[in-house]
Amino acid sequence: MKLLLTVAALSAAAFASAQSPAPAKPITAVDRGYMDLAVDPAKDFYDYANGAFNQVPIPGEYSGYGVNQEIDERNFAILKAILETSAKTSGPSGTIAQRVGDFYAAGMDEAAIEAAGLKPLAPVFAQIDALAAPADIIPLLGKFYVQGTDCAFRFGATVDDKDSTAMIPGFAQGGLGLPEREFYFRADPKSVDIRQAYQDHIARMFALAGDQPEKAKANAAAVLAFETKLAGASRKLVDLRDPEKNYNKFKLAELDGAVPGFDWKGFFAAAQLPASEQAVLVGQPEFFKAFAELTKSEPLDTWKIYLRWSLLHDSANYLGHAFVDENFAFYGKKLTGRTELRPRWKRVLAAADGALGFDLGQLYVKRAFSPEAKARALEMVKFHLQAMRNRLVASAWMSEPTKQAAYKKIETMRAKIGYPDVWRDYSSLTITRDSYLANMIAASAFNYRRNMDKLGKPVDRDEWFMTPQTNNAYYSPQLNEMCFPAGILQPPFFDEKADDAANYGALASTIGHELTHGFDDEGRQYDQDGNLHGWWNDDDVKRFEKLADNIVAQYNAFEPLPGLHIEGKQTLGENIADVGGLRISYEAFKLATANKRLAPLDGFTPDQRFFIAFAQGWRTNQRPEDVRTRIQSDVHSPIKWRVLGPVANFPEFYDAFGKPRPANLLPEIW
Repeated sequence: MKLLLTVAALSAAAFASAQSPAPAKPITAVDRGYMDLAVDPAKDFYDYANGAFNQVPIPGEYSGYGVNQEIDERNFAILKAILETSAKTSGPSGTIAQRVGDFYAAGMDEAAIEAAGLKPLAPVFAQIDALAAPADIIPLLGKFYVQGTDCAFRFGATVDDKDSTAMIPGFAQGGLGLPEREFYFRADPKSVDIRQAYQDHIARMFALAGDQPEKAKANAAAVLAFETKLAGASRKLVDLRDPEKNYNKFKLAELDGAVPGFDWKGFFAAAQLPASEQAVLVGQPEFFKAFAELTKSEPLDTWKIYLRWSLLHDSANYLGHAFVDENFAFYGKKLTGRTELRPRWKRVLAAADGALGFDLGQLYVKRAFSPEAKARALEMVKFHLQAMRNRLVASAWMSEPTKQAAYKKIETMRAKIGYPDVWRDYSSLTITRDSYLANMIAASAFNYRRNMDKLGKPVDRDEWFMTPQTNNAYYSPQLNEMCFPAGILQPPFFDEKADDAANYGALASTIGHELTHGFDDEGRQYDQDGNLHGWWNDDDVKRFEKLADNIVAQYNAFEPLPGLHIEGKQTLGENIADVGGLRISYEAFKLATANKRLAPLDGFTPDQRFFIAFAQGWRTNQRPEDVRTRIQSDVHSPIKWRVLGPVANFPEFYDAFGKPRPANLLPEIW
């Protein structure tokens, strides 16, 4: 079950292991011990900054290990102490301590989970078995959302891209078990092997659920064939990155004609859509048209098999160890190369973060984020905004009318730092120690109700879409805001006591990056109020796209694995944010230190420390399986190239290390 549909698909980074190598000394943004000074920084700056760290073994539970996981380890230790204390004390009913404590206790009660088996899913399986006709399928999917067991596609309240003051019901494609649609169609041996492994995994899951071996195999083949049809109707990642193409607003009365065959009225009634709603967004109409056709062309038994699989797939991590182990064997080992399952406490912690994240966050920030840290971070954001404005002023390719509108976007851009001022209210969510999976389903249903309650009301611009303990950040184009949770504002990314070069360099991948998203190939299409419309003149758009094509070509040439290149168009927005983010953070660093006398530290000049902190902020060893999967399914470039790409065309980088500037530097966008 998916716990939340928000303005954007937001997720946190990886999870860590109790056996992972802990740093022997405090984590710092610039550490000579990680470097390989024999490497020419102009030829491979990532290895220059991280060459010694490249020798650190990757713990078995990780697909990659580095600075993010070190931060996660520290955050998890704090959260574990909170959860264990809450579980032991069992606070009064309805309190934060009771909810998080009972949730954690239920998740750690392996004996009860094993004894329960599939009983928590029995009512949903019964609903699937009771399907009597194709016409019943879509209404049942609406009912699934209400009860917290949604599947097949995404639905929920979202900001209207062209009226950012309003919430509107929105539909988006989904329903696939492989990472991305192209996994169903690639013909290379590795992809064929992954599809076969996926089918075998489905068969083993059905067998664990009680199907006889031959029946389980037949069901698995049916699921893969069905999902392949869904994938064929799904848009590619590149197409999903076009906000205009994915904005399709219809009045309810228009839906039957615009997207025929889908039982809209039946779904809305079952999903309890408020009667006052008069319009919806359908991101990919062709997907839902094909989906509706499948309700008629596919046998009812095939639908039942697929829905059973979706339920097992979404619930696997909250069932007994056999399901958990099988789920890990495919999604952990096969797709990412991990060799060990995370300790149970970390898996339950991750689930608690998804179900009760802001309850946990209230307790976390008291221990991990000071008012002084928040003030320092806000100051850094201020200098980044000024730096971005300066870059706009100096832009030689952007016209003056577009610049004036861009200045307004900078002036109205908000930054959320650390934690929300108003905390999410979970008082209507009942959590008990009786059933781990039942708690997850209850949390999913709670989030759906909460999401639907937003309809008909003004957009809440104070809402947070990441929990405070999340080691990540985001930019929302619809809200024109950046968010930097306390969980990422930790050493070495951010240390309130560190020097400016270290802080600004390490946060180039965070503050500078998210700010630049407001002006990447997607973000630039949203105005100061978060509305999607063409506020650039045509000539500016053409010049921007020409500059962006240079970045596409640059990243297309990168080959992280033999024969496997980065997809420049697929990763364009993130690459623009990486490249521009480094520039903006460098300029912000210069603004912040304009009246300071900076001396060398640890043998490096301030500029050198800035760039080394940037590169060491990305230090990570990745398994090749994980690199391959990410190249084929992610909009981000692999980690090493998130360093090599930005510094390659940065004149001051070469100056800092006494290297000649290349003659073929690409012109900058920002």
